[in-house]
Amino acid sequence: MGQQRREVTESLLVRHGHGDLVHTEENIGVVVGGGGSVAASSVTTILALSTFVAACVSFGFGCAIGYSSPTQSSIMEDLGLSMADFSLFGSILNIGAILGAVISGKITDLLGRKLTMWILNIFYISGWLAIAFTKVPWLLDLGRLSLGFTNGISGYLVPIYIAEITPKNLRGRFTAIVPLMTCWGMSSMYVVGSFVSWRTLALIAIIPSILQLPLLSFIPESPRWLANVGRDKELESALLCLRGEKAYISDEATDIKHYVDSLKSISEEGILDVFQKKYVRPLLIVAGMVALLSLGGVNAFTYYSGVIFVSAGISSMIGLIALAAAQTLLGFLGTIFIDKSGRRPLLLVALAGLCFSSFLTGLSFLLKDYNWWGEGTPILALIGILMYKGSFVVAVGIPWLLVAELFPINVKGSAGSICNFISGITGWAVAYYFNLLTKWSSAGTFFIFSAFCCANFILAATMVPETKGRTLEEIQASITHSSQ
Repeated sequence: MGQQRREVTESLLVRHGHGDLVHTEENIGVVVGGGGSVAASSVTTILALSTFVAACVSFGFGCAIGYSSPTQSSIMEDLGLSMADFSLFGSILNIGAILGAVISGKITDLLGRKLTMWILNIFYISGWLAIAFTKVPWLLDLGRLSLGFTNGISGYLVPIYIAEITPKNLRGRFTAIVPLMTCWGMSSMYVVGSFVSWRTLALIAIIPSILQLPLLSFIPESPRWLANVGRDKELESALLCLRGEKAYISDEATDIKHYVDSLKSISEEGILDVFQKKYVRPLLIVAGMVALLSLGGVNAFTYYSGVIFVSAGISSMIGLIALAAAQTLLGFLGTIFIDKSGRRPLLLVALAGLCFSSFLTGLSFLLKDYNWWGEGTPILALIGILMYKGSFVVAVGIPWLLVAELFPINVKGSAGSICNFISGITGWAVAYYFNLLTKWSSAGTFFIFSAFCCANFILAATMVPETKGRTLEEIQASITHSSQ
């Protein structure tokens, strides 16, 4: 790296001549001495705007998955749905997510990050309009299927885009905004859905797209995607836009181009490339994490939290509002600490919280079934559910951040599609069968969730690497080197 920086320095001196010698050397000195560009730690207006626009997608993601909790009883009553019908409505979001997951990596690599965001808005708005104005169950399901398709792609797209536009010292913090915005989307559905009709709530959920659409024209494309498709001049313009007009971006642009070029020389970007020996370990780690996260009951707690509260003897309105507050608070804490504590310690704390809170929720239902400690069981259930959803907000974004960090751009799309597909399949199974499992045993269902969360904790403790404070190229090069 030092040799590479000296070559960059020499080329700049030749290009600018003696008159720029002192200024150029000062800039290079700051770069080398600081371990990055002058703007490495700065948050520019365009970087903040780009993150906000991407975060609007995540907010919409949260609206889609949180919608079913406060609306279950009213939708069932208005449209005459059975419990099986509503289970289909709840779980069909995951069917759409599976369809989106299959093409998520390929479509974002083919069309680019920005154009894909444009297309997602069409499916998002259409889905909510179908739900808001439906008079028949099939259109209700079709609308939710469209939302699921959007979620299947955006679940991969948003953290990838944010990770690719941010400098290394801000990447964790900015990417942590994704689950925070997802949490706010869910929370808004929980709170607002307690006071308005389910049709009005569907129309309110369109607001994130209305905010995002006019702003998409003002944000740059991902510099790493531009490098991958050979648009080097636009790559430098995008970096300068993101880092600020006075920022020194030559070293960062050179590193990105050199790394992408080296990948192209050894890879044809096929789907099977991700199964090379050097990528198998990170793929198994991340795929295992997202599968165990889904099997740990995330969709059950998210889609049916209102029903869980009522079953535990808690007012649905009080429970959902408390849930919104808990998610927001812990989401903020996760955003603050992810770049300070690192990904791995924060992930372990969150997974331990998921395991313990699932067990606590199961214990509350077990005590309720045997009529032990009747007055305390609702409180125990409330603590368990709030702790679970708070821990989930902290944990959920880290696996997708690791997809962005561990895999180079030539296999990132394939890895993301595979992980997204696995997450969709396991999430659908939990969403569809949860109501049936609770008829068998509510306590047993949550104990099973706790066991899967425990397995995820063991996986993270033994296999997940720490990636804090390193560029994407440094992380990916170290994985490739260690696997040879």
